[in-house]
Amino acid sequence: MLTLLELLQSGGTRTAAELAHRLAVEERTVRRYVEQLIDLDVPVESVRGRYGGYRLAPGHRLPPLMLSDDEALAVLLGLVAGRRAGLNTQHTASETASAKIRRVLPKHLARRLDTLLDALDFTDQPGEPATPDTDILLTLADAVRHRRPVSLRYTDRDGRPSHRTLHAYGIVAHAGRWYVTGADPRIGQDRTLRLDRIADARALPGSFDEPTGPSPAQRVLSGFATAAYRYEVTLRIQGSIEQIRAHLPAGVAILEEYEPAAGESQAGGDPTGEGRAGERWFSVELRAERLDWLPAVLAALDLPFVIVRPDELRDRVLALADRLAGSAHRTVTR
Repeated sequence: MLTLLELLQSGGTRTAAELAHRLAVEERTVRRYVEQLIDLDVPVESVRGRYGGYRLAPGHRLPPLMLSDDEALAVLLGLVAGRRAGLNTQHTASETASAKIRRVLPKHLARRLDTLLDALDFTDQPGEPATPDTDILLTLADAVRHRRPVSLRYTDRDGRPSHRTLHAYGIVAHAGRWYVTGADPRIGQDRTLRLDRIADARALPGSFDEPTGPSPAQRVLSGFATAAYRYEVTLRIQGSIEQIRAHLPAGVAILEEYEPAAGESQAGGDPTGEGRAGERWFSVELRAERLDWLPAVLAALDLPFVIVRPDELRDRVLALADRLAGSAHRTVTR
């Protein structure tokens, strides 16, 4: 009977023949199990017709979920990893959910889980949580699904509050934070907003057309790469997309294939732009508040490159080259 309930909880309408096959019983036994569930106030409905069978009535609260050992372990590890990555919506809800599952775990499994958690570490240490409000998250999700405009109260990174209308295209989790991306109909431009900076969200009347073009995740990464910062950097790099993206990911830089002019020399690279197999010239655009991190990244690329702008970056790269050359010429006296 409990297995029958689990099958019905997975959703949809299931025929008596299908349930009998899954339970390895006769159809009359299935009907008896259904009657027993109804006696326990489980809302099982009978659906008549050619595609009839049994289903659970929507909107009813069911008995507590039953998880296998592997399912319980998967849920707990997901909660732990999500909390460390900043992807849980509410810290308290995550903690209480974990505690409830741990309390009912068999002792042998709880010991194994504790052993795993003691041995588990993360390369990125958790920072200050930036968890969104659950009601705001669900309101935005509904707006995305039904293409409804939303009115937002938002505070930007400089602490300035504002009221905005957004045509939300999607919700994106990135680097421990939640974002909503969409179009601002007032100015006709895309916007990416942090959910933890939204104080209020409510749906507005009307609808908007489904957007074309990049996915919500691609829009968020592109927004990071083109955000307003102190420096606008333009580079030309010869290599493959994979080599460049390994050091300058999509959330940092925008890549476009670049075709050098006839006879144009590019930092010691092949003037024809052909290079080795799979290696071409790319124009790389990025924004940065500081430049001190970029010379080391360019050195780690180990690819021919040209600095188009700014001149300050060229000076920093030369200074790094001088320091490296000086260190290489030092000798150790034994």
